[in-house]
Parts: sequence; structure tokens; C-alpha cells
Amino acid sequence: MGTRRVLVTGCSSGIGLAVAARLAKDELRWFKVVATMRDLGKRGPLEKAAGDSLNETLEIKQLDACSESSIRECVNSLPDRRVDVLVNNAGLGMIGPLECQSIDAMKELFDTNFFGLARLVKEVLPDMKRRQSGHIVVMSSVMGTQGLLFNDVYSASKFAVEGFCESLAVQALKFNIKTTLVEPGPVVTEFERVYEDAESMDLSGTDKETAKIFREIYLPYSKKIFASLGQTPEEVAEQTVKVITDKEPPLRHQTNRLYMPMTALKHADPTGRLPLDSFYKMTFKHDKVFNATLAMLHLLKRIGGKK
Repeated sequence: MGTRRVLVTGCSSGIGLAVAARLAKDELRWFKVVATMRDLGKRGPLEKAAGDSLNETLEIKQLDACSESSIRECVNSLPDRRVDVLVNNAGLGMIGPLECQSIDAMKELFDTNFFGLARLVKEVLPDMKRRQSGHIVVMSSVMGTQGLLFNDVYSASKFAVEGFCESLAVQALKFNIKTTLVEPGPVVTEFERVYEDAESMDLSGTDKETAKIFREIYLPYSKKIFASLGQTPEEVAEQTVKVITDKEPPLRHQTNRLYMPMTALKHADPTGRLPLDSFYKMTFKHDKVFNATLAMLHLLKRIGGKK
């Protein structure tokens, strides 16, 4: 395998930063990384993480996934406009009762999470087709396959991403272009700030019972899930690199084996009754069982980490 140019979006922090740094530091120097971000003023953490690879196997460029002209300018600046691997990572989070979310905020989230992906793929796909090679890697989420309480809009954006990629993958194969959806579960990144901000969220737009469920059940549960099952950005990056270097990469790749039993419920019953009933009971009726399950998974995670 020769050197491949990898364009990564959303590299100012979190998974994007970790993926860019990991690829740039690859011992076999298989990758030339173009790490992009909307605001170059936030490049400091990436420069520190890149270390000696900065300006060697990693260069930093400006790219706003919400701007077609910004994307085109970035791609045009590359030799022959060549992008061998696109890692679409830029994204926004949103949680809370639906009644408390503005339509404008929902549109902004979709503009980044879904239309940002569409803009990027639209720009690089024709060149990949012409070269008869390429790999489109999309940072999705387990919430792109299974909805979660109070994640209605975020989950909807990831469902859109999944449908887009699954449909496109069939056509892409004809041109020898691979497509992979990387599906992390909970990841300990700046996305956690979304949950911190939720502590002071204005819930006056919803009823008292829903507000109580959000504050007294959902938020505490979320903290426990992150503590028990959360991966680091570096762990997700390592899984992403494995997908990129795989000769036959899968369409979908879940990064967190401990979260797989949750998503398996959906596939176990096509009617949707089993996962719906299970999540309802875990949330509202069997919280002790839920907490015990998380404790067991946390133990498995610690044991696995010592191997």
C-alpha cells in the first residue's frame, strides 16, 4: 500500500484530533494527513498532539463543513485535488426535551451533521470515481441505528447519515470506492459539555413531569453510562485506523463491544417492541437492574483494560 492522503474534518478536539494525530504518527508513514477545522485559532491542541509529525506527515488547513466554497478551496489546495480517504468527523450534539429545542438549532445541527457530510462527499466523490479508488469514512454513532431518550434530533441526524451512506455505498462500489460508518457509543470528549450545559437548561417549555424525567432520571443515567462504558477519543481513533487499513473494510463498525448488547436488541426483533419495551423498563421500572448491569459492564471494561 502506497502513501495515502487522508482528509479529516473537525480536528480541533475530540475524535477528529485523535484520528489525525494517530494517522500522522503511523510508524510505516502510510498517510499524509490533512487535518481541518473551521477555526484555525483552535489549532493549538492538535499541534501539540501532532508533535514532530506537524508539517511532515500532517498539515492543518481551514475547512468549514457548512460552506461549499470553504470545502472546495481546501480540496483545490491539494495536489491534483487528491483525497484517498475522507474521514468526515465534524459534528454537533443536542439533547433535551423536544419542546425546548428551537427549529433553528435543529437546522444548524443538521447543517453540520448531515449536510456537512453531503457537501464533502459531493466535492470528493467525482475525483474518486475518476481515479476508481477511495474510501469514505464517516463518524456516525450507535444512535444512528437506535434512538435514545432525549436525543431525538441528534439521533435523527445520524439516522440520516446512515441512510445516506448505505444508499451511496452501492453506487460507490461500482467505482471501487469503499464506504464505512464508524459507530462509537459514549465517548468522553467535549460532547460531555453538552450534558454539563443541560444541567442549567431552560425547561420551561415542557411539562413538569418531562422536566423531572430529564433532570432526575436521564442526566444521572447518562453520567453513569459515560463512566461505565465511555471510550476515549484515542480508543475510537485506533478502531478507525484499523478500518482504514483493512483491505475489505466493513460498511458498519461499532467501536465499543460493551455497548453492542444494547444495539443487538433492535436486530433481535424487527417489530421494534423488544428494544422499546426493554429501554422503557430499564428507564422507568427496573433502575436497580440497570445500575447493576452498568456496574458489571464497568468491571468488564476495567478487566479488559488490564489485558
